[in-house]
Amino acid sequence: MKFLLAAVNAKYIHSNLGVYSLKKYADEKRNRQTGDALDPDWEIEIGEYTINHQMDYILQDIYEKAPDAVGFSCYIWNILYVQELIRDLKKVLPQTEIWLGGPEVSYRAEEILIQEPSVRGVMAGEGEETFFRLLGAADWEEKGDGCGSACQPKERTIWQDESLEQIPGLVFRRENRAEDGSDHRREIVKNPPAPLMDLDDIPFVYSDLKGMENRIIYYESSRGCPFSCSYCLSSIDKTVRFRNLELVKKELAFFLEHRVPQVKFVDRTFNCKKSHSMEIWSFIRDHDNGITNFHFEISADLLSEEELSLLSEMRPGLVQLEIGVQTTNPDTIREIRRRMDLEKLESNVRRVNGFRNIHQHLDLIAGLPWEGYESFKNSFNQVYAMEPEQLQMGFLKVLSGSYMEEKAEDYGLLFRDTPPYEVLSTRWLSYGELICLKGVEEMVEVYYNSGQFGNTMRELQTEFSSPFDMYEALREYYRDQELSAVSHSRNARYEILFSFIRKMLEKNAQTDRLEQYRDFLTEDLYLRENAKSRPSFGRDLTPYKEEIKQFFIREGKERRYLMGYEEYDSKQMSRMVHVEIMRDGRMLLFDYLHRDALLGNARIIEAGRIGQKDSEKEPEPVHHFYEKGEQ
Repeated sequence: MKFLLAAVNAKYIHSNLGVYSLKKYADEKRNRQTGDALDPDWEIEIGEYTINHQMDYILQDIYEKAPDAVGFSCYIWNILYVQELIRDLKKVLPQTEIWLGGPEVSYRAEEILIQEPSVRGVMAGEGEETFFRLLGAADWEEKGDGCGSACQPKERTIWQDESLEQIPGLVFRRENRAEDGSDHRREIVKNPPAPLMDLDDIPFVYSDLKGMENRIIYYESSRGCPFSCSYCLSSIDKTVRFRNLELVKKELAFFLEHRVPQVKFVDRTFNCKKSHSMEIWSFIRDHDNGITNFHFEISADLLSEEELSLLSEMRPGLVQLEIGVQTTNPDTIREIRRRMDLEKLESNVRRVNGFRNIHQHLDLIAGLPWEGYESFKNSFNQVYAMEPEQLQMGFLKVLSGSYMEEKAEDYGLLFRDTPPYEVLSTRWLSYGELICLKGVEEMVEVYYNSGQFGNTMRELQTEFSSPFDMYEALREYYRDQELSAVSHSRNARYEILFSFIRKMLEKNAQTDRLEQYRDFLTEDLYLRENAKSRPSFGRDLTPYKEEIKQFFIREGKERRYLMGYEEYDSKQMSRMVHVEIMRDGRMLLFDYLHRDALLGNARIIEAGRIGQKDSEKEPEPVHHFYEKGEQ
């Protein structure tokens, strides 16, 4: 029997840990075990696709693989795509059995089976052992002579109902014909849930990294979550289980040896057990290969002094932390059953900021109970003041099986009937206000989370009562100029921001400050790359052309400022290093060979002022990188 495990990912760089784990577990357990329960002809194949693929491409690919059964991994972002796909798949492969698994179907399996009559069943919850037993239960039955349209076509049943009834974790429809030959029975059978897995029994899935060269590696060292947040399905499994640390270190060593770019831990709260997080972080610090980055979801308020001290020792860029704040409203925190010491969280985030070596992503959720527009604004401003590298604004998704779904009526919670079941309004937040927040989110993504406008946005914030007001004003400008529905280039984003600033200054009778903003925008633009096209707000460098030329000629001889360029001559250096003249005459060199390890920005070197004699210049250059909170 050929079983295809199909994953439809959100992006190409993503991989699906679930399907790889199912295959590895089944293959290894089959190899260890003997007896009649095992089919020696098992063939398990993985097919990974993305929601950006044309559906015809996926349909054709699965057809050509000719599987006897297909299992789809279902998540909130792909379920509609998968449902559409399987309806056509059954038309072109009518004999192929279709199974579903994953969080989006595990908690509403019976509903899905009613919606999709072509689906035989759902593997609910943890799937490794369930999948293995499903394969072992295959029992082929063929009826009909298969001689074509002139006689009864041959029909095939892979799994008998009686064998499926013995497998915990399955929800399936009876498909066997009655003895009298009447139509298939459609009764849905829900078996008891599968026992929770021992994580040490799950094999390492990445023994072969072929095909993973340019993709994020997902890894888990624990399952379950100790918390009970009402909007989250992870809280349903409160039994947190940990993988043996010796196994974990062995597997992390494999990633480090193969110099993979990023390993993303999928542990729901990585640092919920101090001894576990300390040992893993210590191992990562001690075995750093200078390339691999590790991503963790943590609760910042749980960080101990020992953990903070350890994090301070990490190479810049070695670790990044994602921290779910969600809200700072105490009534909301209490209502969503979240345990969080906000004061300690804020203190720890600021301390990590001070280390200058770790990316921090802080999350907020709009649409939570007791959180109206003004309350969310306060939450935003408070989290923004913590200066994370990214502030991710999410919108409440009312997931099937969650406590939030149970309380929807009490909260006046209206949400979309189709995935991702996103909030439309609540007792405290109207749909119109939600639209405004969507616009603010877009502005935050472009002008904050991109990391490309740091100097400008830090200065621009002084013009407004709060950071939220600034992004709200930007949102209104985009709306009024009909800019939101257009895809803009990076350079265009700078030009739009300059136009916004100019209009704001004109309105406030502060046009004298425009030159200052030219400097900020120009510095931000060239920090990332030596842009080929000159922006409209950039100063005319023609009057300084000769002095800049002479600077590089002198530098080719003296090597006073551009250390590390010894193998290049003056002409080569002039092409590799961008020179900018600021309003006060300062000459800034943008050194792209030496970038900030954390942010990726060019090193900026102040090389005196235009018209200044060499004898008057600083004897040593001033080197600096853009850093959070730096003026």
